[in-house]
Amino acid sequence: MRRREALMRSSGPQWAPVEALPVDLVNLSPLMKRTRGRPEIVIGLIDGPVTTDHPGFVGARLRGLAGACSRSSAACTHGTFVAGILVARRDSPAPAICPGCTLLIHPIFSETASPAQLAPSATPEQLAAAIIECVRAGAVLLNLSSALTPIPSARGESALTSALDHAAKRGVIVVAAAGNQGNVGSTAITRHPWVIAVTACDRRGRPIEQTNLGSSIGRRGLSAPGEFVTSLSTAGGSTVSGGTSVAAPFVTGAIALVWSEFPNVDAADLRAAVMRVHARARPTIVPPILNAMAIFDFIARHSSSSGGRP
Repeated sequence: MRRREALMRSSGPQWAPVEALPVDLVNLSPLMKRTRGRPEIVIGLIDGPVTTDHPGFVGARLRGLAGACSRSSAACTHGTFVAGILVARRDSPAPAICPGCTLLIHPIFSETASPAQLAPSATPEQLAAAIIECVRAGAVLLNLSSALTPIPSARGESALTSALDHAAKRGVIVVAAAGNQGNVGSTAITRHPWVIAVTACDRRGRPIEQTNLGSSIGRRGLSAPGEFVTSLSTAGGSTVSGGTSVAAPFVTGAIALVWSEFPNVDAADLRAAVMRVHARARPTIVPPILNAMAIFDFIARHSSSSGGRP
């Protein structure tokens, strides 16, 4: 913990000076005013099952509704909350970043855990299979919010790396929660060069205590709101939660909206634009805070001057 604190101090402050609403902290509001997203932007939600009959999902484009949803389970609570951040109705209590996009729901978490238990987890093999299946089903973006358990074997990590390689080759952008163990380091997910790892910050933009950090996360990752975020609950109303699983869909949703505005930009160019906008001169274990509108502006500026390629 001392090493983590020293590394964070050495990287300097990278946060906003005052508290802000989640969508405003990452400059999503102006982008959300421009677009609700396009149905062709299919987001693969590799998470828990979703309470699809929630009033907040009326009119949402939901696919792949495999798996039962026990409203008292951690898996369903988690999946419903994350789905609400992405595609809930704009008049719901959730951020509802890209309700015009299509959500491909691929549950991988066990329904046996209660909401009071730790965040749902999956084996590397389960996650690898889900990635392959979502790519085959037409997803162009993947949102991963899974801790890995048990401790990954070499075989499991190899399968997961191969699945992420497959997503990269097929032009499917992968956004993944960095994890909530308060560690400094990386996993087979966060160190993969194609993955955009997401850490969680508070309303002032400071990393929350439990978020994982690391050199690969700092180089290729982003930070997004992960404290006191409101989204949909399995009971039909709303609830508040936090952590990197909550932060990840802010990045996924922002990319989905930008892609909706520039549908002819390919995945590699879009991901490169995200990296360019948030590039830093000095390495740090703390990634920069997402600036959604800056990505849009960068692509708009460079597309107009280079025949459609940023």
